[in-house]
Amino acid sequence: MRRDGAVPALESQTPPPPRAHDPRFQSLAPAVRLADQVADALVAEVRSGRLSEGDRLPTETALATQFGVSRTVVREAVSRLKSLGLVDSRQGSGVFVRAAGVEPLRFEMPHVASREAVVQMVELRRALEAEVAALAAERRTPEDMLRIRDAIDALHAAVSMGSNGADEDVRFHRAIAEAARNPFLIGTLQYLRQFLHGATRVTRANEARRADFVREVAQEHARIVEAIDAGDPLAAREAAKAHMDNAIRRIEQADPAFWQQEGAQLARPLVEGWPAGK
Repeated sequence: MRRDGAVPALESQTPPPPRAHDPRFQSLAPAVRLADQVADALVAEVRSGRLSEGDRLPTETALATQFGVSRTVVREAVSRLKSLGLVDSRQGSGVFVRAAGVEPLRFEMPHVASREAVVQMVELRRALEAEVAALAAERRTPEDMLRIRDAIDALHAAVSMGSNGADEDVRFHRAIAEAARNPFLIGTLQYLRQFLHGATRVTRANEARRADFVREVAQEHARIVEAIDAGDPLAAREAAKAHMDNAIRRIEQADPAFWQQEGAQLARPLVEGWPAGK
């Protein structure tokens, strides 16, 4: 962006004939996720120096008009730039390009998308799992507790054999859901199965890379089981919520190499099904 506030063209080619809103950026085709395309274009502007330190990005409305996309798409793209440490928001002033020297570790765009999709799905799980655990604590029977303990034993056995335990983790949480005895909750979990299981596969794969993560997860599961067995819905709800909060923290602490390898691959169904940016 020039100091006079004009938006720079992405390429030094002769601009197309003016249209109603005379965009400088070209409208995008939906072959690739729109937010990724907008983010890539903006990143190119920053890294080329055409948008330099201290420059203010155009407003959401201006960028949406120039790219031919919705403001939601622009908002997501700018969020990606913030994740990369390329821009900062200033209250009441707008979004500004940061100094190059203060960037954190960089993730390429598909990896950022993967991480954000997993975090958002775990946020959904947090809302569901917390209520499921509370209801299970109120309604569990001895047979339910037997199934829950069998599932946690199977999970421990899988981990001890070198597996990340993703399938067994799903079985454990399913046993808790069945103890809640709410067919609508179970139906919702079943409807979201592809995404919930996808997020579990990513979180378990990440956690299996670190012994401290493995221990944390086992302790969190034990607290959930103890609260359900004790018939304490408040403690069960809090234990399940804390488990999901910690799952998000562990994803945010994942080694960047994880997203360059299995993380992005495992998260692909989530990213492709991610409604934001479409």
